[in-house]
Amino acid sequence: MNILFPLELRLPAGFLYYDDFLSEAEENKLLAEISKLELNNLSYHGYKANRKVRSFGYDYHFETNKLTKGAPIPPGFEFLIQKISEHIGIEENEVAELLVTEYPVGSVINWHRDAPQFLLIAGISLLADCIFRLRPYRKEEQTRSSIISFPVSRRSLYVMKDSARNDWQHSISPVKSLRYSITLRTLKTPKEKDDPCDLNRT
Repeated sequence: MNILFPLELRLPAGFLYYDDFLSEAEENKLLAEISKLELNNLSYHGYKANRKVRSFGYDYHFETNKLTKGAPIPPGFEFLIQKISEHIGIEENEVAELLVTEYPVGSVINWHRDAPQFLLIAGISLLADCIFRLRPYRKEEQTRSSIISFPVSRRSLYVMKDSARNDWQHSISPVKSLRYSITLRTLKTPKEKDDPCDLNRT
């Protein structure tokens, strides 16, 4: 199920990708669950981004860089948590947050690392493909040639952990058609806490 990228494309250690992770029936089931949700434009320091989100389990507050308990994860997403957990070898109860994001045509995610309270990041693509990009986190290593760009397909799963999670930033190029994603995150222990979040999600 691991996709075969071109040989010259070297992904960072800790970045895993699985093509066709979901069946069409599973994708439709998730889209039906998402249709029940009220999604709201993401607000980042007073700026409303051109995409809508809804988080469960925990909520991250950009103004304070703090995490608070949120609404419980709806039962309709439990099969996805179980499937991903089994596939990547974690316990289901390690999943602390589930984030649903709607990307209208033309919307992007700019360069960022995820909030420092989170450890492992797993993402599911629904309804459309997108172009995923990676670059080193350290500014002195950021050059045009250091950017890794590759397609992330509909119904695929990607995972970021270890170096891919901590030493790299990621972004998504403008989407060409309506896309949804579901992101699962696990929490760091107090000893694993990182430096303040450098999110730039506008």
